[in-house]
Amino acid sequence: MNAHTPEDRVRNRWEELTAADPAHSEWYVQRFRTLAAEGQDIFGEARLIDAMLGRRGRVLDAGCGPGRLGGHLHNAGHSVVGVDLDPILIAAAEADYPGPDWLVGDLAELDLRARGIEADFDVIVCAGNVMTFLAPPTRGAVLAGFVRHLAPGGRVVTGFGAGRGYEFDEFRADAAAAGLTTDLLLSTWDLRPFSETSDFLVAVFSPESPNT
Repeated sequence: MNAHTPEDRVRNRWEELTAADPAHSEWYVQRFRTLAAEGQDIFGEARLIDAMLGRRGRVLDAGCGPGRLGGHLHNAGHSVVGVDLDPILIAAAEADYPGPDWLVGDLAELDLRARGIEADFDVIVCAGNVMTFLAPPTRGAVLAGFVRHLAPGGRVVTGFGAGRGYEFDEFRADAAAAGLTTDLLLSTWDLRPFSETSDFLVAVFSPESPNT
């Protein structure tokens, strides 16, 4: 959460959930701890990101939650920064996955340079349906912020499900308006192709060339 939130700031869906149920964040943390303890695969998204990177890549885990993806990528040898609005989730990430830089922050106001962190990421990953939790008026600002934080040749990877209030076509139009070009569309994190009937979208983007 932001300590100095303007009165007129639009709350996103996650903030609405946690306002309605203050225990929701702790439940979410425990959910993934339980899945990990049961031996469930909670790192599938991170394996795809790892395959896109050379060794010691720079990764921004945008909307990192309790840190499962960024933590796995750190253990794979990458330099990871994770940002999430919820301080409870960031505290869990710090406890369960030490190593990355875990930061409380609003993706709609993303400015890591102002916090002394280089905006030179090889991959920005935004998984876990994070895009659908954004307040609709901030979606464009979030995508544009991703573009500003990429290194030359960097890419943005997002993943979210259908039926969550953000239509795939609308999202792709917003990404294009923010300066992102679609490289690849998938229906799962394990590389199954996307079709018009897919109920999940994994999208890989590159920033538009200045000459296009």
